[in-house]
Amino acid sequence: MNATQGKSAMRRSIIMAGILFAAMLPAADVKVTGKEGAWELRVDGKPYFVKGGGGGADKTLLAKMGGNSFRTWGTNHAQKELEIGKENGLTVTLGYWLGHERHGFDYSDAARVKKQFDDVKKVVEQYKDHPSLLIWAFGNEMEMDCKHPVELWTHINELAKMAKAIDPHHPVMTVIAEIPNEKVKLIHQYCPDVDIIGINTYGGVHSIAERWRNAGGTKPFIVTEFGPAGHWETGRTLGMPNEPTSTEKGEWMAGAYQKAIEGERGKLCLGSYAFTWGWKMEATPTWYGMLLPDGSVLATAEAMQIAWNGPALKNHVPVIKPIKNIDAKGDNTYIVTADASDPDHDKLAWTWSLIHEGGNYDTGGEVQAMAPDFPDAIIAGQGTSVATVKLPGGGNFRLYAYVRDGKGGAAYANVPLKGDGQRVEAKIPRVALPCAVYADGAPERWFPSGYMGNTGAVKMDLACTDSPYSGDTCIRVDYNASDNWAGVMWQSPANDWGKAAGGFNLDSATMLEFWARGEKGGEKISFQIGGLDKTEFPDSDKVELKDVTLKPQWTRYRIPLDGRNLSCIKTGFQWVIAHPGKPVTFYLDDIRYTND
Repeated sequence: MNATQGKSAMRRSIIMAGILFAAMLPAADVKVTGKEGAWELRVDGKPYFVKGGGGGADKTLLAKMGGNSFRTWGTNHAQKELEIGKENGLTVTLGYWLGHERHGFDYSDAARVKKQFDDVKKVVEQYKDHPSLLIWAFGNEMEMDCKHPVELWTHINELAKMAKAIDPHHPVMTVIAEIPNEKVKLIHQYCPDVDIIGINTYGGVHSIAERWRNAGGTKPFIVTEFGPAGHWETGRTLGMPNEPTSTEKGEWMAGAYQKAIEGERGKLCLGSYAFTWGWKMEATPTWYGMLLPDGSVLATAEAMQIAWNGPALKNHVPVIKPIKNIDAKGDNTYIVTADASDPDHDKLAWTWSLIHEGGNYDTGGEVQAMAPDFPDAIIAGQGTSVATVKLPGGGNFRLYAYVRDGKGGAAYANVPLKGDGQRVEAKIPRVALPCAVYADGAPERWFPSGYMGNTGAVKMDLACTDSPYSGDTCIRVDYNASDNWAGVMWQSPANDWGKAAGGFNLDSATMLEFWARGEKGGEKISFQIGGLDKTEFPDSDKVELKDVTLKPQWTRYRIPLDGRNLSCIKTGFQWVIAHPGKPVTFYLDDIRYTND
């Protein structure tokens, strides 16, 4: 055993010790009680209304603001998250990420469905007695673009039956995106053993209960994601979605909570998880975050503190109006005015920021690469409510006005702007080395979203616990075909094939190294970085390691990068398999760029 594997073994021992300690504490008995149209959640016999947040920000702050629960989307860090819940007096809806057919899963493949069933069963057995556990949540929007809905819902019902047989003390929920009538009918037809339906809704949140009833929904629901109207639900200016101000979002969420959530308490709704508790780059850097990256509280978080009957506010966040006064001076120069005030009469600090509009308006919820900014574009008025901005060239931009009150509260407004002339190439962010594509605890810069070839035969488990090289997890790849070919690219931004800006400057890297092993040995796989060419936003280079024959034990592989143009690597890593002759399973771990 090497030093890295020794650390991995020690870490797993610590996790197991935590599990055993948790098992010594009493698990909560959680029940859905009542009857159609009059549902209630009870914990140890007492009524419990979920006042939760979904996202990775500080859970201590969530508890201090009056929240009582948070949800997860997967079990990669389940033990840690359950312990965080216990430390802060919060319950946890523990999610298990089920395969999506749009990502290559196939619900008509009995072997793959059986493997997923077995994996979920292991998780239920492992965590069923933790005192923080509230609800099992199997899947999140896995029904989107699903070609085999009957097989999907039948599988979810089998998961529910299994979980409740092993753990009769916690109800089972499945989480869906919105509620078209056909989806509601299929769930009620094929999922009688599912106790709760989790609904993710944004622009339609105010009417969710009415629409659920009209669609024939009788099961109780939890609003598992809600926030402002989505970026696909607003009007557009210059082809870019109009983002509400943080103040408008706070008002929207407060109204939604009172009508669709609190207004349905004791009827259909068992509570909610506001989204996102933290910060996320999706469409823009601010569309869904309830906090700024520096932890500043926004109006959406403040609205939830009030709605949750949390502690009385000691500080109110600033109020900001939409940016309206835009005076074009020509030559891509604008004078822009914003208006903000503070309910506590605190002095406000202004910051203007111009960012490149990435143009990725996908609705799948994947995290996107942070949009590049142009600090030199603010040529006058930085720190005031009136700024002069000179766009650095042609293309789409978004101008932000941020205000902070010096006491942890903030507000923002933004406006789309379009530059004339030759499109400006945004500065590609340079990353420090070593830089991980995949490693436990590493930030996601590239996303494994680029499925190619025979995608229906591909399954990737990014949190496989089957003997990882280091840490707690590795990647397991199954190619369940003997012919044809397939591959997956790690992309920046996610799902982009060269139509959007992204990527990272890795010009100081001299090597890409990764660890791999085959299930049996002899599996032949090709690996590569870069490769997007003849596109609007290409990779700056391509380097390939062809036809690697894997060994059954973990082996380090290296791709030399000396002399390569690494100024913009959008495809951080990829694997390809072709005509293997039989189904293949292999594993990957610790994929990283270094200058060793």
